[in-house]
Amino acid sequence: MGRPAIDSWHRLIEERNVGALDDILAEDAVFHSPVVHTPQKGKQLTKLYLSAAIMVLGSSNFTYVREVIGDSDAVLEFTAEIDGIHINGVDMVHWNADGKIDDFKVMIRPLKAVNLLHGLMQKMLAQTG
Repeated sequence: MGRPAIDSWHRLIEERNVGALDDILAEDAVFHSPVVHTPQKGKQLTKLYLSAAIMVLGSSNFTYVREVIGDSDAVLEFTAEIDGIHINGVDMVHWNADGKIDDFKVMIRPLKAVNLLHGLMQKMLAQTG
């Protein structure tokens, strides 16, 4: 079951099709932000955060550079660059028995990248949500 969930995620990222999030997120999905202390619970909040991230990072040279995939979990390392700041991060993804993503955690480094993305995400979330 592992590859279809991640293949769907990669296709969504490639196409920058945030509408496809409805098809791949579980109703009880949880998003863990690198800057927001509390988990964002529910499909709609997870979709909101992932949509904003896709829009913010979509104009950069975002690319996945490494992935480790198990039966129901994946760790996807990515790089990007915005305004001359190199971003290195990891998406930790879990999906349920139905192949729907139910847990999505993002970790970012270095601190300059965290601060940059925090500001850009705040603006994008204010516009969209």
